[in-house]
This record gives sequence, structure tokens and C-alpha cells, in this order.
Amino acid sequence: MPASGYALTMTNIPTCMSTQHPDNVQLPFFCENSELGGEDEIQEAYYAFSHLGCDEQMWDCEGKEVDNFVVKKLLTKYDSFFREHRLGKEFRMTLRVPNPTVEKDEAKILLETLESIPRSFDAAKLFYQDDTPPVFEVILPMTSSSQDLNRIYRYYCDVVVGKQHKLLGMNDITIAEWIGSFKPESINVIPLFESREQILSADTITKEFLKDKSIKHQRVFFARSDPAMNYGLISAVLLNKIAFRRLHELSANIGVEIYPIIGVGSAPFRGNLRPQTVDRVIAEYPSVHTFTVQSAFKYDNPPDTVREAIQKLRMREKHPAPEIDADRCVEIMNKYSQEFQRQIFELAPAINKVAKFVPGRRKRKLHIGLFGYSRNVEGVTLPRAITFTAAMYSLGMPPELLGLNALTEDDVRFLKNVYVNFEDDLRDSLRYFNPESGFAPKALAAQLDKFGLNYEADIAHKAITDGIARSVKSSKTEDLSEPLLHAANLRKFLG
Repeated sequence: MPASGYALTMTNIPTCMSTQHPDNVQLPFFCENSELGGEDEIQEAYYAFSHLGCDEQMWDCEGKEVDNFVVKKLLTKYDSFFREHRLGKEFRMTLRVPNPTVEKDEAKILLETLESIPRSFDAAKLFYQDDTPPVFEVILPMTSSSQDLNRIYRYYCDVVVGKQHKLLGMNDITIAEWIGSFKPESINVIPLFESREQILSADTITKEFLKDKSIKHQRVFFARSDPAMNYGLISAVLLNKIAFRRLHELSANIGVEIYPIIGVGSAPFRGNLRPQTVDRVIAEYPSVHTFTVQSAFKYDNPPDTVREAIQKLRMREKHPAPEIDADRCVEIMNKYSQEFQRQIFELAPAINKVAKFVPGRRKRKLHIGLFGYSRNVEGVTLPRAITFTAAMYSLGMPPELLGLNALTEDDVRFLKNVYVNFEDDLRDSLRYFNPESGFAPKALAAQLDKFGLNYEADIAHKAITDGIARSVKSSKTEDLSEPLLHAANLRKFLG
């Protein structure tokens, strides 16, 4: 079985991954419409590399506007930049593919995407006149087993590349002789873990995937938004911390370097990574090698501030994941998540009324795993995480505050030791809390009093959420888009 050889030669593993998550309020200067289209995303990738300093762009390979010729277009349109800054070495394009096990309707897009990798290789070879691949890694969302990963790994090696050796007829030439060889010979597959079960099994799944391969390093991706959406803020943080520690121990045991990636957004609920909080997030996740930089981070802050923050992310020093009492974490998660979900279901009608006014920021449908699942649980339908978070903030009820009444004083003491930014994240959320909007759970006020957190409320934001709350409670149908965006502008993130 071939090793994932191309990645073995790469020592500059990216630390700052630009993504296409549409959590931004402001539109980038190069976008002519309210939603980014296919050509806009090509320019976005160039902008992330050339102007912001990100060293990786995640390219979501799904939706009607997806462009499988992104490498060729980048090299053609921005040739002077990419001749000086090598795509595939200094900068990376990493493809996020559909998971056929979960997304049956999008399954064949996976095959098209894998077939595009040798085509991108050919475009780069013509441009650079050598055999360094511009794309050699793919991200598999909703990974639930090593078999999920192996199927993609083997399909690429055996089918996409392997078919070049087949004869076109009994006495005819091979496919490679006919149309040229297929490279790279193999790819790396990065698992993306999103559910509680998957995150807690990440070390086991990763170990199983690596056991029969000569791989020196492996990147492993963890969602941060979907676990928060499904289990609450605190559970999302604890799940990732358990996983990072287990990966640290796995790496030491099997001798393979493991480089964790975490998908964090600007809202505290989705990770609280903003230019102003970079130091805090680095302290929260010291072992993470790659942080995502989503749209609100890039477009809702001054470019100079963004560049400085990205440089800080890229230059930081990594540290081992701290030890953690996983059993105690699970005990807290169990009761906290149950209360979080109960409160969410009570608020679902109001959330859905506001959610329909949350604007889209991309013309195409991005991967369903990006934002949490649009779910129907016990007859209650909920939007995906960015829309959900935007709706909750617009109601004056930040979702970070839900479920807190399930915590005891002992739980809070434990969390303050384990969850480094626990109080700071709550303060950031409380800034936009409107206790008079009528959507706060009854038990919340008493619990917040116990925390004794000092925070400064945003009066302008409160006034906007007062109006939105009145409209929702009176079942008025006027357009809430304008006040919703006004409030989001104050926060500097949509959801």
C-alpha cells in the first residue's frame, strides 16, 4: 500500500485556515452582490493568501456554484503572486468533500472532486515545471469510522490513479500512455469529527486508519459549532479538550505526529475567535496546530487588525494538551446538555420566526456539516448553527447562557480550572443579553447571580432586540432583516 508520500515531504503544515463559513455581516470589497458567487470565492482565496496572510484555504466541494478549476484559475489570474509564493508549499488548497455515507444525494460529487486533483496537478506542473502537487489533502466531514477514511484513500489510489495502468483494448495502449500519468499517487485524508460520539472516538478511529500506512504525520479536524449547537457551549469545549488530550497520548504511543485543527467562529457560542481574542483562544487550545479563520473574522474587522491577528496565530508556540478528567467532564455534559436541549426546544418557535430573516452570504449551498444539522427532534425543527446563533442573539438571548442552571457550585469550580475562558466567554455573551426580551429561561437569572460576573451591557443592541422581541411576541410579519443586521453590525458577527 503506498504511503501518503507527498505530505511526508511537507514540513510547513498550515496554522491558519481560511474557510467559507458565512458568519459575516459586512461584505468583502471584491463582492458586488450580497452573496459570494463562484468567481468571488476564487478572489477570496487569493485575498486570504496575499492580503491577510492565511497559509491555507479550505475549499468546500459542494453546491451548484462550486468551481473544480480553482487551482488553474488562481495560477492563471494571479500568476505573478503564485510564481513568487508556491501553491502546495507556502500556501495550500485543501478540499472538503461530501461524505457518501451520510450525504447520498451528493455522493458522486466526491468522485468528481477526487478526479479533479490530478487535473490540478497538471495545471501546476505546466505553471511551475515540476512535480510538486498543489492539492494533496481532503477533509472528510462527519467521519464516524476508519472505514469512511479508507474508502476515500483507497478509491483515490486504486481508481483515480490506478486506472492509468489499464489497457484500452487487448492490443491497445494504457490510459496513461494515451492521456498522461495521474499524480499525485496518493492523498492524505483528514477526518473531521462533529458529533459527541465521533469526537470521543477520534483517537481510536485515527489509530485504526493509520495502522497499515507509512504516514509520519496526520492532521485531525474537530468541529466546534456543531457540538455547541447539539450539546451546548460547555459540552463543545469539554469534548474538544478530551479529544486533544487523547490525541496527544495517541501520538506518543504510535510515534506519528498528529496536528489538530479546530473550526472556530467569531461568536462565543462557535469558538469566540476574533482578532481581539486571539491570545485567549490560543490559551484555551494550546495543542491545536491549525485554527480556522471564518468570514466574520476576515470581513467584519479592519484589515490591518485581521492581518496582525493572523500573524499572531501563525507565529504562536504550541504546547501539549493538558491532562483532563474525562469522566468528570462527561458527568457534567450529560446533565448540562439535557437542560440545554430542553430550553432550546421551548424557544424553537421564536428562533424559527427570526431565522427566516437571517441573510445568506453564499450563493451556493455549503456542506451540511458546516453549520450543524437542520434537525427535526420530537417535532421541533431547528436551523443550522450560524442562522440559529444569529436568531438567538437577535432575540437578546445568547445561546451560551442556556443550560447553565444545570450546573452545581462544584461543577462551576471544575469548569473554571478546565475551561480557561469560561467566565470571559460568558461575559462576552452577556454583553448582548436582554433580560427584558421575555426569552430568557426562568432559572437563568438566579444562576447568573451566583456567578457574580461583572459585564457591560450594549445598550444599543438591547434597544434593537427589544423591538425584535416585540414583533415576534405579537406575531407581526414585518421584515426583521434590517434590525437583525444592525444588531449583528454591533457584534461584528452574524451568527
